[in-house]
Amino acid sequence: MSQKPYVVGVGMIPFVKPGTSGSYIEMGAQAVRLALADADLDYRLVQQAYAGYVYGDSTCGQAALYEVGMSGIPVLNVNNNCATGSSALFLARQAVESGAVDCALAFGFEQMQPGALKSVWDDRPRATTHMTQSVIDELTADVPEMPSALRMFGGAGREHMHKYGTQMSTFAAIRAKASRHAANNPLALFRKIVSSEDVMNEQLIWPGVMTRLMACPPTCGAAAAIICSEAFARKHGLNTDVVILAQSLTTDSPVCHEARSMIEVVGFDMAQRAAKAVYEKAGVDPQDIRVVELHDCFAHNELLTYESLGLCPVGGAERFVLDGDNSYGGQVVTNPSGGLLSKGHPLGATGLAQCYELTHQLRGTADKRQVEGASLALQHNLGLGGACVVTLYGRS
Repeated sequence: MSQKPYVVGVGMIPFVKPGTSGSYIEMGAQAVRLALADADLDYRLVQQAYAGYVYGDSTCGQAALYEVGMSGIPVLNVNNNCATGSSALFLARQAVESGAVDCALAFGFEQMQPGALKSVWDDRPRATTHMTQSVIDELTADVPEMPSALRMFGGAGREHMHKYGTQMSTFAAIRAKASRHAANNPLALFRKIVSSEDVMNEQLIWPGVMTRLMACPPTCGAAAAIICSEAFARKHGLNTDVVILAQSLTTDSPVCHEARSMIEVVGFDMAQRAAKAVYEKAGVDPQDIRVVELHDCFAHNELLTYESLGLCPVGGAERFVLDGDNSYGGQVVTNPSGGLLSKGHPLGATGLAQCYELTHQLRGTADKRQVEGASLALQHNLGLGGACVVTLYGRS
């Protein structure tokens, strides 16, 4: 049995700096309540819940959801690194589409600490070291002291620069574009518009490769989505404007370490395979898509993702940016929310915040961020270690 999975309710709280948020319990519960209110749905009708977070103890999902209600439903906690939120969404969609349930909740939250991402456990191997650490050590041997995420994504950006002649100023243009989009998003962490020159003149964290503003900030926040079948939606009078047309979750293949490429280490192949599966299932071409929320944890990864999703040819991302094809008036509006760079990146919530934005885009309720004529919307959420979720939404 296969049921169409509809996104009938979404909720998101404003993203804020570490130390200024409520607890993860408060944030998670608030996002769920907002999604229920958006759907005009009684929580007692939800049949399963999937809670996403990276930094937290066991059953944090239950702790947050119990503030909304204790209905006795299955609650599953999900951790897939930075792809956690969309992995929770993947499971909720799968449960509904398979007919296992008629209504499922996906929610995610993160209560983060200031500074670069780091492992909580120092007495055991890191998951991201498996098989790929030798590649990272070899290709970024000149910056051994740099935090791991900066090394990986900066190294991938540098590889693109060497291979295709991409300029550092192009990454700055991506960050400036993000700020212009976020200026119209009341839920974004950073709403100040910055120019490419501002980005280039910021503190250098990798000379010739990256400035501070090209990296997303640690963020606290939460978001949620309610997925249900068409029959359930009709029965309860719910909004069926937005449907998930196709979704794919991929993990690393051998090319991740065999290619000896930082671009592959940070998930290019995962994204490419996930996107191809989604396009084939839905029967669409990437050129048909007018709005995308993608995983711009670094400006460098946004540029790489244009190519892995097929929005432009491999090696053609710099021209794509310089021609303005990544924003309003161009080929496809990327990250109208401001993306991770400006909106913020609370790891467990990010994928569901992307869902929130694209649902409003397809409903036509995105206010000043609205992409005119959007009938298809693409989401890309990446977690190193690894996982990549690509989701295609349509207006039904």
